[in-house]
Amino acid sequence: MATTAAHGTDTGADTIGTESEGHSGDFCATEGHHHGYISDKTGYQKRMRRIEGQARGISKMIDDEKYCIDILTQISALTSALESVAIGLVDDHLKHCVMDAARLGNAEEAAAKLKEATDAIARLVRS
Repeated sequence: MATTAAHGTDTGADTIGTESEGHSGDFCATEGHHHGYISDKTGYQKRMRRIEGQARGISKMIDDEKYCIDILTQISALTSALESVAIGLVDDHLKHCVMDAARLGNAEEAAAKLKEATDAIARLVRS
């Protein structure tokens, strides 16, 4: 399943990450291991609902032909909110998926998880 970037389209042309990128998510899906964000899943869901509301608000501002700078200000706030969620997910990934692989002595899996994090950070910086 593809996740569209903040500037992506419904076609999935701009994606942040997809299963086809060869991620090693199988390790995190093993019995007894959960993705790091699960411990704050409710918080992430709440933040994403707030972000969805912000996006709808921006759309309404455009419909209502609000002042350009006011719309840009709201877009900046939305972007910051998304970046905050992304940083939290990267932090959770490092603290859980990467650390768990290293803790279990699986150097190859730990290196793969670290590369995933590095690649994700690079995509975030470019966006």
